[in-house]
Amino acid sequence: MVTVLAALSLAAFWAGAKATSWADDGAPKDHTGQPWVVVDRGDTLWKIADAYAVDGDPGKLVSEIVRLNDLDDSLIRPGTKLYLPAP
Repeated sequence: MVTVLAALSLAAFWAGAKATSWADDGAPKDHTGQPWVVVDRGDTLWKIADAYAVDGDPGKLVSEIVRLNDLDDSLIRPGTKLYLPAP
């Protein structure tokens, strides 16, 4: 019984989290004036963040790039346009 309740609770949590992410995906984000880069072959988020980090901490910039571009993970492909936080 406890296992069934735990599984149902997890399923409800997952469904709620997905519903929230689906709601965010509907509206296009306005990136007007936002700086951006095009991913080259061999680029990684860390490499891009290291090149553009003004405070010397690429880790914070990687997190911000992921958030700004609604990335699900750190996998990026050549030719992808990535928005960067405004300086």
